[in-house]
Amino acid sequence: MAPAVIANPEARKLLLHLQGLSFAPRRKLTRHGLLALVDHLGYIQLDSINTVERAHHLILFSRNQTYRRRDLTHLLERQAALFENWTHDAAAIPTRFYPYWRVRFDRERARLRERWRKWRRDGFEAMLDGILEQIRQNGPVMARNLGDGQKKGAVGWWDWHPSKTALEYLWRTGQLAVARRDGFQKVYDLTERVIPARHRRDEPCREEFVDWACNGALDRLGLAKPGDLAQFWGGVTAGEAAAWCRDRLGKGLIEVLVESADGSKPRPVYARETLAETLRDLPRPPKRLRVLSPFDPLVRDRTRTERLFDFRYRIEVFVPEAKRQYGYYVFPLLEGDCLIGRIDMKHRRDDGALAVKGLWLEPGRRFTRGRRDGLEAELDRLRRFIGAERTTFDDGFMRSPA
Repeated sequence: MAPAVIANPEARKLLLHLQGLSFAPRRKLTRHGLLALVDHLGYIQLDSINTVERAHHLILFSRNQTYRRRDLTHLLERQAALFENWTHDAAAIPTRFYPYWRVRFDRERARLRERWRKWRRDGFEAMLDGILEQIRQNGPVMARNLGDGQKKGAVGWWDWHPSKTALEYLWRTGQLAVARRDGFQKVYDLTERVIPARHRRDEPCREEFVDWACNGALDRLGLAKPGDLAQFWGGVTAGEAAAWCRDRLGKGLIEVLVESADGSKPRPVYARETLAETLRDLPRPPKRLRVLSPFDPLVRDRTRTERLFDFRYRIEVFVPEAKRQYGYYVFPLLEGDCLIGRIDMKHRRDDGALAVKGLWLEPGRRFTRGRRDGLEAELDRLRRFIGAERTTFDDGFMRSPA
């Protein structure tokens, strides 16, 4: 029997729902509701860039405008309902998932030692036991407390001194945990002082971890190739994900074809056998226009974004200014179930302005009065959230598609 074909609008609607973008954006978000939202998404990527607001806050605010930063801090630092570690990048993760990270830690130890011996300055491995003992005796530390007089490694983002490298290694391998943030600097402590004991008792075997990771990824993607499942948490190999899919085909999983929006051929993917029922019950995403973080999980997979939404998006933070197509930190614009454009903005904290530097709509999209009103309403919501006093527009901010 030929695989069923899933229409592109249905596939978009499914992904938007699973990514938390079909929920009522004005419904009161309690701390319990915030934890449920992070659980629904799987994790929230943490990022330090603060051009308008840090990514994790924008990701949550775009889904619920009643989100409060202090609630995320409470869940991380006081309630320990979330913990910080690594998926494909640094992330806030439900602490109930912590036993599965213990499986990751076992693999990370050898992998990171080999990788960081090449990338970092020699000497970090000799510091590991001493740093653990110092924290055990004297309490939590930040990297800046340990780096006096140490030379850094290669030039660039990875320019860490040996003690910073040691701290990151101990964190990435589970011997330390992030107790809190000071500004955006990690404060490291012994894991047993941060992660509740009930989450440190069990360690699944590798097979259990792969099953959990693939199931969890499929629950949050809906339609996926094995590579998509492997990349979601960053802890499963493509081969493990492919074997997991093969073993479950016809036993809870089916293959379907998904229509593309960019003119490419329908893509074969795996889905739950209950897909048809799920699609019938999907809510429609809100019609309002919303600004998304460049690190929003909806657009994390750039290839999927092009295929499903016919929207090519790249973040240009690391692109030299002269070679940028749009700007340093440009935000995708979501309207209903469509990505309709992008906007270049900056929070000018010195004069209290949310400054719009450029706006590009996708080909065929017009800046109608209704769309302009929708954008102004969203910018006003964002302005109030970040604490800006006003919104300004640069001359000639409305740009033609690049």
